[in-house]
Amino acid sequence: MRIEVSLSPALYPYRTLTEHHTTVAIDVLRATTAICAAFQAGCIEVVPLDNLEALEVYRPLGYHLAAERNGEKVAGAEYGNSPTEYLRYNLAGQRIAYSTTNGTVSILRAADADLTLVGAFANIHALAARLQRDAQDVVLLCSGWKNDFCLEDTLVAGALIEALGNAAQPHGDAAAMTSALWKATNGDPLSYCANASHVLRLQRLGAEVDIPFAFKQDTCPVVPVLKNGTLTL
Repeated sequence: MRIEVSLSPALYPYRTLTEHHTTVAIDVLRATTAICAAFQAGCIEVVPLDNLEALEVYRPLGYHLAAERNGEKVAGAEYGNSPTEYLRYNLAGQRIAYSTTNGTVSILRAADADLTLVGAFANIHALAARLQRDAQDVVLLCSGWKNDFCLEDTLVAGALIEALGNAAQPHGDAAAMTSALWKATNGDPLSYCANASHVLRLQRLGAEVDIPFAFKQDTCPVVPVLKNGTLTL
């Protein structure tokens, strides 16, 4: 299994693994962590959207509306993208239409893959097991921040490569660098990212509770799959 890493959505069109591959979209702070949390809380469907206008289509269909821009919940939305908030609710049987600054954009950009999955520290070993079972080449798409590189998503990619063990063959310099960065954390990515730009941004916004949660592994062992524009389990 070859593993390639796109360090931002802007680089994803230039990946070299383009045939018969799985893409994993990663936005650990906080969209993909929140999606895993929503499913863990019982949600049965999440529709990722890349613009706010599309949300309103889903309101009369009985969907909960969730939206975030620049780290803050959008006015008029029921939910933002706080994973700890989703876990406080019983979402059994509920459906969510969801739009965020970076994460949902990356998920939709990855829709051309044979299989598109959602990844975070929250589901890392469940995700690794799925990838090992499928035994297909993988592209790890780091959502970053507005098409720029971010440290925390890259560390998730590195941790996932490690979790795959001998089943994974890093493909290209980005994957090799990602693995090296993960090793440099000595298993403590939260401390390693203490001064990362998005960590500091969330602290300024008062979202401190989500930061340590997002860096914990296996809190929401689900593997959301994109099919026909909708995430389900």
